[in-house]
Amino acid sequence: MKKIFIFIAIFASLGFLAACHDEQQTTWDTYADWRELNDNWLREQQARRNPDGTPYYQTLIPVWNPSVFVLIHYFNDRSETAGNLSPLYTSVVDVRYIGRDCQGAGFDSSNLVNRYGKLGIQRFACNGTIQGWGIALMDMHVGDTAEIIVPYNVGYGATTGTAIKPYSNLQFNLRLDDIYKYEAAAN
Repeated sequence: MKKIFIFIAIFASLGFLAACHDEQQTTWDTYADWRELNDNWLREQQARRNPDGTPYYQTLIPVWNPSVFVLIHYFNDRSETAGNLSPLYTSVVDVRYIGRDCQGAGFDSSNLVNRYGKLGIQRFACNGTIQGWGIALMDMHVGDTAEIIVPYNVGYGATTGTAIKPYSNLQFNLRLDDIYKYEAAAN
């Protein structure tokens, strides 16, 4: 009887693993053209140059995960905000933002939010949002405004069932308005 139970358990586990693999493979195949479009767009953004020939974006690589990156371009003079606080990974921040996909289609914005005392402010914990935002925010100072490019592996990944397609590299215009809590309480 034990042998039958073990056999059934092994067979069920193999079936589950095969179904998961098929689902991932189907998502990968289904979005092949979208992935290629996103990969090409990301390469274009990495190669983008200012009129003087310098790179348009700075590449941010976090110390804790040197295999990932985000691209950031500051719109403000950073010397004016250099003395302002920068968030920690555990900080709760107030931001203004607009999110777009690689084709420029908007999918999210804080512009219509009326919370936290100011129109357009959204509040997030740096460690409670996509990893790409955490990387960018920790490089920013209060008052900085930037455009960030978030590769899909530090964005929403291969997730299906949301307004954002799987494998989407994203562009955000982001302003760090304030640090609500410099360090969030540890769980």
